[in-house]
Amino acid sequence: MGLAENQLSFNLMEEWILKNPKASICTPEGISQFKDVAIFQDYHGLTQFRNAVAKFMAKARGGRVKFDPDRIVMSGGATGADEMIMFCLADPGEAFLVPSPYYPAFDRDLRWRTQVKIRPVECTSANNFQITREALEAAYQKAQEENIKVKGLIITNPSNPLGTTLSRETLTSLVSFINEKNIHLVADEIYAATVFSSPRFVSVSEIMDEVECNPNLIHIVYSLSKDLGLPGFRVGIVYSYNDAVVSCGRKMSSFGLVSSQTQHLLASMLSDDEFVDNFLMESSRRLAKRHKTFTEGLVNVNINCLKSNAGLFVWMDLRHLLKEPTLEGEIALWRVIIKDVKLNVSPGSSFQCSEPGWFRVCFANMDEDTVEVALKRIRTFVGKGQEEAEAPTKAKRWKNSTLRLSFSSRIYDEAVMSPHSPMPHSPLLFVFIVFYFY
Repeated sequence: MGLAENQLSFNLMEEWILKNPKASICTPEGISQFKDVAIFQDYHGLTQFRNAVAKFMAKARGGRVKFDPDRIVMSGGATGADEMIMFCLADPGEAFLVPSPYYPAFDRDLRWRTQVKIRPVECTSANNFQITREALEAAYQKAQEENIKVKGLIITNPSNPLGTTLSRETLTSLVSFINEKNIHLVADEIYAATVFSSPRFVSVSEIMDEVECNPNLIHIVYSLSKDLGLPGFRVGIVYSYNDAVVSCGRKMSSFGLVSSQTQHLLASMLSDDEFVDNFLMESSRRLAKRHKTFTEGLVNVNINCLKSNAGLFVWMDLRHLLKEPTLEGEIALWRVIIKDVKLNVSPGSSFQCSEPGWFRVCFANMDEDTVEVALKRIRTFVGKGQEEAEAPTKAKRWKNSTLRLSFSSRIYDEAVMSPHSPMPHSPLLFVFIVFYFY
């Protein structure tokens, strides 16, 4: 299986590398830098690397804010950054509020070694899964009643799995909430440069310039895994407005440094303004095109998705295909899609979604031919459901649905991995959503 990665613009980076052989210490043109890069480096990171990352973070946010290179703390990917910020901000047993549905690996990244708790903030389709002040207050109050100390709120913006961006009004409300409670706000902004349509992305750093707040409570997690599609480079960033957190994070960074060779290459690439500007524009264009192709293909077979404007995935609504609107009904449908359709998608329950029938599907980690095959399989799947629904010997159709799936006629292979069973090589309880060919 694969991850939610942006593989639509790899050729742009490959072309840049071919034109800039000096950026690598593993080429004849760049070998003169080998010794300087290969020897022991400062845990703070190469100066040129931190400068380049700060500049890229600003560009990814439309140039509306600036970032101080001296506040950048490196880690081994966003996974390391998430854990680092938890170690810096909370003690074992303390909790962070996290709006649901949320990235399943938070249960691993935030909790396993830190022993920090996660308290979901329930969001629903009634308002397109937007975060409300009422839901925040309810989750906070419930934790208080259970004698659990809430240390902060974690948000993903743009959202994984929803593919939506938080509005300025919502962000302002969140900043106001954490200031009133005197708790921290950790903004995971690793999809900042994947916005492909309006509304534009608004970073929490913009809100800080507009409202009165305590900057010591604001922290940003970033990486180059999604915006550049480089998860294998393991570049994670904690950017904090709190001096103590920056100091603490740097003391911990020796456990998850980014290799100096990677820093050297990326410093050169991200310092190339012409390349970065073109990459961000072209990546957005390609994401918009792929999103349009995929969602229109689903609409043609009466499958809708939550309206989204960012990210590498769609939040697909299959509630009308459920045999019953329960968790069991969702898992039954998931198994049909896995076994019979041979498409590996992840059910909303693995994202702690409270409403059965939502599925996340990644559309940016496959080529055009794979997209067509995937859509063809979905059309076949839906067409078969329609034939079963129209068969005179079948039971009555389900309410408000033009499709019917005959679950009883299928034999499920219980060996198929459940989204709530341990994954190979990891006890993490989640399934990433990608299309997979058997």
